[in-house]
Amino acid sequence: MASNKEKSVLITGAGRGIGKRLALGFAQAGARVALLARSQAELDLAKLEIEQAGGKALSLRADVRDPGQMTAAVGTMLAAFGGLDVLIGAAGIQGPIGPLLTTPPKAWSETIETNLIGAVNACRAALPPMIEKRSGKIILLSGGGSAYSRPNFSAYAASKAAVLRFVECLADEVRDHNVQVNSMAPGAAYSHMTDEVLHAGEERAGHKEIEDAERVRITGGMAPEKQVQLALFLASERSNHISGRLIHVNDDWKRFEQENIKPELFTLRRVQKI
Repeated sequence: MASNKEKSVLITGAGRGIGKRLALGFAQAGARVALLARSQAELDLAKLEIEQAGGKALSLRADVRDPGQMTAAVGTMLAAFGGLDVLIGAAGIQGPIGPLLTTPPKAWSETIETNLIGAVNACRAALPPMIEKRSGKIILLSGGGSAYSRPNFSAYAASKAAVLRFVECLADEVRDHNVQVNSMAPGAAYSHMTDEVLHAGEERAGHKEIEDAERVRITGGMAPEKQVQLALFLASERSNHISGRLIHVNDDWKRFEQENIKPELFTLRRVQKI
């Protein structure tokens, strides 16, 4: 989508998984991509891949759980790129797998801190320059269990459900500043999280989760192209009328460009048009 060319895009969790997929996709579309993650080695590899393909990338080593590091990272990006047009929050961990009473309280809390508080910290850092120029896009990734029950993955599911409500609230708060905030459900994709599920085994993860993870491991899961296309749409001016929504890659989202979404549709409760 040409409307994303030369835009400055900050992607958290860009060192691997879906975050890296989106970083490569935006760079290919002509955007300048700031890659943010905790692992310098993963950042270096992602940056190298983008630059070898002719794209522009900036490496930012930071922890989304630390507000100071996020503010500093955005400052570095602004100095290098001259602006911040799009924030994509892809940083996340799966957290403990198993029934609540058998999972460590610290690991449960760390999942909330990374997946929810980390997304909040990223928005706190990215919003000021967007509000100042009265233009911006924020896309936070949802995940399995965010809109439905997911036993044995309560920390992950609860954190992602909270992200969705946060998206809805923030969208209303910044609507008058011409900043759109949405959540994107990217679908299952093969990553280290898939391996974590398989390693946990059926006793802790459950039969269905193991079946789903095996399928994703074999097929690779959702095609990267579908994830990138939806993200590019939500980052473009073509979606300026869409905010506070949860949109899945398998939704018929292309029709949203031509029509408004009713207030009760595509929210945390995943009420869809019948």
